[in-house]
Amino acid sequence: MNYILVPILIILCILVVVSLIRGIVAFLKTTKVDLESGEGETVTEMQMMQNKAMFARIKYQALAILVVAIILAVSR
Repeated sequence: MNYILVPILIILCILVVVSLIRGIVAFLKTTKVDLESGEGETVTEMQMMQNKAMFARIKYQALAILVVAIILAVSR
């Protein structure tokens, strides 16, 4: 069982890092100038990208924790 769960855990960890990086990149694109200029469409689009990336990160982290809990339960 661990032969299946460990690769799944590794994949989930990679997905967490990728979604974190995507969220940070979207955050960095939303500059102070964009926020002050009042260009609502650009800012809203970047905020949506941030929200999607961070929600994906939370989802993948939860799945990774679940896989770790299953590994611990099975290994006893």
